[in-house]
Amino acid sequence: MSPQDLQERLARTFESRQFSRGDRQDFQKALAECMPDADRRALRHFAFELARSAPADMGVGLVLGWLEDVVKVLDPGEPSKLPSPLAEAYFSPGEDCPRAIIRLMENARLTADVCVFTITDDRLSTALIDAHHRGVSFRVITDNDKAFDEGSDVDRIGRAGVPVRVDRTRFHMHHKFAIIDGELLLSGSYNWTRGASRDNEENLIVTSDHRLLAAYKVAFERLWVELSGPPMEGPETHIEVRVPDPSGSQPKRRRSTSSPRGVGKGRLSGGGATSAP
Repeated sequence: MSPQDLQERLARTFESRQFSRGDRQDFQKALAECMPDADRRALRHFAFELARSAPADMGVGLVLGWLEDVVKVLDPGEPSKLPSPLAEAYFSPGEDCPRAIIRLMENARLTADVCVFTITDDRLSTALIDAHHRGVSFRVITDNDKAFDEGSDVDRIGRAGVPVRVDRTRFHMHHKFAIIDGELLLSGSYNWTRGASRDNEENLIVTSDHRLLAAYKVAFERLWVELSGPPMEGPETHIEVRVPDPSGSQPKRRRSTSSPRGVGKGRLSGGGATSAP
């Protein structure tokens, strides 16, 4: 089958909500026929685009189950036939961690999905925004409470045009990872803050291991889909969110209302922060 045939086959399996054994066998046969890496990456990208386009009534679990089945076939894992994956480790205090993050932002070509608890280090947010202006397609997920802390760069990132979604629960979105071009994963305890590089004992790993990448991609897509919906119902809690001032001056602040499962539930998107629907 040609790459176009495989894309059409993927689309049909998505519509039927099932990636069957026969589908898996046909894809495995096509991949075994020395499919170029570029075609394999294009198929993987197409699968994620299908998942992102899923209608609201399809259900997150069904979408992610289908996506996981597809990714397992497209990234089958054959260590004996693949070069050793990149594996780097960095530690703080010191500048090694932020330098590694900045280098990855500078080298990003197409996409970057960032899922971090807090962003207050201007060096990292500047590298992210510069890459966005260069044409890299970013998506950012962060914690609702930390997004509106004094010194947070999340509002600045959103105003630069980067799509941002925040946690919608009273608990924390405590991840610290990013996926660059679908090929590199950075993850660890390292928060994207000056304090983490200056004072804290933290760690950061960078890897191209496709098995880890597949798992983190599914985790990011799950969160991205979940955070697109309305807040969960419950007793009302007043929170403060920033809204852009049409005059172009400093952003105004207003009080918004949401449930405790959505405390701090500001919703940011490309043009700045708005209250959650």
